[in-house]
Amino acid sequence: MSIFEKASPKSGEIFEILHKQKNIEITHIISSSKLQDIEYNQDKDEFVIVLEGETVLEVEGEEVCLKRGEYLFIKAFTKHRILKCKNGTHWFAVYMKNQNGLGVSL
Repeated sequence: MSIFEKASPKSGEIFEILHKQKNIEITHIISSSKLQDIEYNQDKDEFVIVLEGETVLEVEGEEVCLKRGEYLFIKAFTKHRILKCKNGTHWFAVYMKNQNGLGVSL
């Protein structure tokens, strides 16, 4: 099944872990346009790429718009949130930690 054949949620997001090993996790995310306002401040680095759709993030107080094919690297402990998202936006998120369990960039 293609990841694009999966239905988008009516609200929130769907997370599907595609690959996970000790220090890396690759997750497919499908976002709706109705999202909770959550501020993330994770202990791991995160690389996101929008596969389909578009989104606007707030990263350390700055707005960042990502459209299809655009990507962003977010260092561990960087405050960020999703401000808005086109319904049915597909992303890949790659989460990375070092051997101490913290972002590899630390």
